[in-house]
Amino acid sequence: MATLGLTEDEREAIQRFEEQVIQPSMTALVILDFWAEWCGPCKQLGPVLEKVAEDYAGKGVKLAKIDVDQEKMIAAQFRVQSIPTVYAIYRGQPVADLTNYRSEGQIKKALDQLLTQLRIEGSDAAVEAEIEPLIAMAEEILETGDAPRAANIFQQIRDMAPDNAEAIGGLVRAQVASGELDQARELLDGLPPEIGSKPEVSRARAALELASTPKVDTSPLEQRLAANPDDHEARFELAGAKMADGDRERAADELLEIVKRDRDWNEGAARKRFLQLLEAQGLEDPWSSAQRRRLSALLFT
Repeated sequence: MATLGLTEDEREAIQRFEEQVIQPSMTALVILDFWAEWCGPCKQLGPVLEKVAEDYAGKGVKLAKIDVDQEKMIAAQFRVQSIPTVYAIYRGQPVADLTNYRSEGQIKKALDQLLTQLRIEGSDAAVEAEIEPLIAMAEEILETGDAPRAANIFQQIRDMAPDNAEAIGGLVRAQVASGELDQARELLDGLPPEIGSKPEVSRARAALELASTPKVDTSPLEQRLAANPDDHEARFELAGAKMADGDRERAADELLEIVKRDRDWNEGAARKRFLQLLEAQGLEDPWSSAQRRRLSALLFT
């Protein structure tokens, strides 16, 4: 904007606009909201824009508000004839007119398209790129059996990205492997539903449930099975005990034996527990894939 011949107030208005809109738009997508205190529709739209901007802050979106009564020259430069008027600004230029989008869903859909088209990456993308190798390292350490060290790394990742489901699930599994069942349960119980239902967290919850099975002397169970191989209750308890001992092979064998002898026993309890065992191991794990093939062979032959 040219400043020649402007009053001091107008120069200050331009400076504010450059600080609040132009400069941020060099690296972010700025939602520019023209409004006024007396404007009823503005008061309805304002909270929606604020929520969207908050939700999309990590994606590279910022909100700037221009009071047309206080910043008449800025409004005139944008030829604002009615309010609310809303533009998307990027690198100092309007890239979209968002005025007709009034609902949260409509605005977010428009922003998603703009962010993709303009290839804008916010802090979320940067954090994700940073934590991805850390998660891989923590998983590898956990696989080698150093659960406490893995837990420390997963906790560091969670400090960087508190809602990252992979970090949360990994931390819980590391706590379970370290015998810290109470801490793992407390962490899971405190998660909001939208995070607690994610696959990575469901896997961790399955691992906790299996590890929570009380350890028992299996000799009496073995004796019962020797006397009666169709004692499914004893075999089911034996499988649980083997899970608690970390003997996944024997646990899987016993559960599949129940399915082989009576797949509908106790409303399919053996098959359900077997699938829980696979989930705790990780459904993409090669061992789990092999076990699923064993289950399929029993069910479909």
